[in-house]
Amino acid sequence: MLLRLLPLAACLALSSCFLKPHEIDVQQGNYLDEQMIAKLKPGMTRAQVRFLLGTPLIADPFHPERWDYLLLDRRDGKLVRDRRLTVWFEGDKLARAVTDEPDAPAKRQPKQSAQQTR
Repeated sequence: MLLRLLPLAACLALSSCFLKPHEIDVQQGNYLDEQMIAKLKPGMTRAQVRFLLGTPLIADPFHPERWDYLLLDRRDGKLVRDRRLTVWFEGDKLARAVTDEPDAPAKRQPKQSAQQTR
């Protein structure tokens, strides 16, 4: 009886090394492309920005003059794209927009390296 179960146990043990569950592609946040960011102009109202970019992912009640848009795109469990856009308002008008995309028309904010944070 034990000799019959041994090959079965070996097959199950080896198959767990090769089989893994399917991981779905997940896109979270607001889809932002260069054309949408290029349409941002200082002086736009909050309603115009919301119409253009959609509802911000993060609208902090303690900092109502700042909206944060974030896009995380994961494929096969790995982060493929991480895009961030922050817009600031003065009153009801757009004051500035900062993004971390190098080719975007909004002002680019450099990512901090490990040496800069020390």
